[in-house]
Amino acid sequence: MSSLNGFSQHSGTCVTQKAEGGAVQDLQAKKAGKAAKKEPSGNGALTFESPPGVDAFLNETLKLLPDELKANVKIKSITPRPPRKPRLERAASLDEKNWKRWRRFRTSQESLTDPNETSSSNGSLQEAALTSPVRGRGTPCCEPSSLHSSPDASEESPVGKSKGSTSDLGKRASEISSAFGGLLRGKAFVGSKPRLSQITPARPLPPMELNVASHTLRTANKIDPDLMDYRHYSQNKFGRVSNSLSDTGLHGNGVLYDNCSTDSMKSTFSLLTPIRSKDVRSRSYLEGSLLASGALLGAEELSRYFPDRNIGIFVATWNMQGQKELPENLDDFLLPTDPDYAQDMYVIGVQEGCPDRREWEIRLQETLGPHYVMLYSAAHGVLYMSVFIRRDLIWFCSEVEYATVTTRIVSQIKTKGALGICFTFFGTSFLFITSHFTSGDSKVNERKLDYNKTIQALTLPKVVPDTNPYRSSSGDVTTRFDEVFWFGDFNFRLNKDRETVDSILSQNPETGVSKLLAYDQLTSEMGRGSIFKGFQEADIHFRPSYKFDIGKDSYDTTSKQRTPSYTDRVVFRSRYRDDIQAVKYSSCPVIKTSDHRPVFALFRVKVRPGRDNIPLAAGQFDRELYLIGIKRRITRELQNRRQQKDQKSSSICSIS
Repeated sequence: MSSLNGFSQHSGTCVTQKAEGGAVQDLQAKKAGKAAKKEPSGNGALTFESPPGVDAFLNETLKLLPDELKANVKIKSITPRPPRKPRLERAASLDEKNWKRWRRFRTSQESLTDPNETSSSNGSLQEAALTSPVRGRGTPCCEPSSLHSSPDASEESPVGKSKGSTSDLGKRASEISSAFGGLLRGKAFVGSKPRLSQITPARPLPPMELNVASHTLRTANKIDPDLMDYRHYSQNKFGRVSNSLSDTGLHGNGVLYDNCSTDSMKSTFSLLTPIRSKDVRSRSYLEGSLLASGALLGAEELSRYFPDRNIGIFVATWNMQGQKELPENLDDFLLPTDPDYAQDMYVIGVQEGCPDRREWEIRLQETLGPHYVMLYSAAHGVLYMSVFIRRDLIWFCSEVEYATVTTRIVSQIKTKGALGICFTFFGTSFLFITSHFTSGDSKVNERKLDYNKTIQALTLPKVVPDTNPYRSSSGDVTTRFDEVFWFGDFNFRLNKDRETVDSILSQNPETGVSKLLAYDQLTSEMGRGSIFKGFQEADIHFRPSYKFDIGKDSYDTTSKQRTPSYTDRVVFRSRYRDDIQAVKYSSCPVIKTSDHRPVFALFRVKVRPGRDNIPLAAGQFDRELYLIGIKRRITRELQNRRQQKDQKSSSICSIS
């Protein structure tokens, strides 16, 4: 026994004294078989009910009480009752246990965010803060804090209900768990509400954009965002908006946002423009809808890819002189640094091509990379032509057709002649012709005959319909297409001796070019209208492309001393005025494997919407060539990286 407030206290008995003025003292029996019953008497007296055999113990206890308490205590003997049978509860299933755990966890979670502190876990924390900690059976249950406990804490258990019942233990365990949860959350037992520290951003958040479409497609022609002045630069220098020659016009000018409002854009997981279900139901590409909104080749689709309805075309010609050796790198030829954007279409014509034509096509694919596919290629003897197009534009091309013409007397010898390829892109028809005319300084008439034979004998188109048959002529193939590009080794020379030409080139190369063109045979014949009727040629600002010593920058040093000439040319014509605009016309002096330098031209070409009742290529391209070229490209890059790494690791510093 221990002494508290001047009176003895047994381990099985607890006496609680309340305030004066009608206060009641409760005597609670803690041992089994003992119970205290509080009578509702006005004088506040307590009545004890005890089984036989414990009266002596109670009398001894009462003797130890103060005199003022003995007058208010009355002992009543009762007959003992048998204990009640324990209540059988149904065992909880595993699902119910999991559900209770989840509810308990959910309650503790809500207590962190509930500003009003209404959850049960918070209430248990407040109760635990005011009541004494849980004691063991052998410890005193009366503490000074019990004098200020709430009425709920001083309520007695019903008669016959043991202290260690399942419900009481579960309740106390829940309170203990909540109390420890409060400790872990940093909540002290002082009745304060838990608060999480507010997180504020270091800087203002960026404004939200209403559109959900990507600002630009991640393609080969993407302009670096750091070049903010590129649009202004390109407009001033090339006269072209950059978006039409780059990412198929899917960004800029607000075209995409006008056609597809934010209300209709339900998907935010794709870079492609969403397609409405009603459009999918109504589109019939092969039934000939004319300029309809749902047409594959119609105005809406064309404006979506090319807002300004202009595409970029690269046209090149090169006489390879039949050399087996190919240049190690074609980047300077196909991808010139000025301008800094790639084109939508590449057409390369070759005269006296290398023996391995397939190897040449693989090298082209390797250089252009995975963003381009070879739409078509054809050959006539040693005349080759390859057409590459951006891979996302192959669906807007018609079937591709080609035809050939031999200009030699013996038709079996196919070193001189012409090769033509034609197709329709959206609603604009294209014809590309590469030719190799008769050589010789004085054979101008023979070259004009080669031209006339070509325009009459080239049987194109075959299946693809003419976009404007009312302006076509049966005697001239170039009148049956909207846009025509003719390029090759035309073999027209300069009507001047070698010494004079060398003197002009050595004095001032820039002004010397214009002086040389005054002696050019082709310029003179086109001025008379005897050849290439209706064609134009961009201004020439490069040195003559023929004839060089192989591997050198010097012109012919052999005994023949051939006069340098502009034999390799690119000319063009259109049915509609100003549809074709030349952006660049130059040669590639770094490729020296032939006696000719490659010549190329960059064009901006206007494209019109078309009709869907033409035979479509349906995405056809040379898949095998594509895979081989891409594999070679990555292999070459890995080899270059390995060589650079070996060079860095093998560098040795010597101290003299």
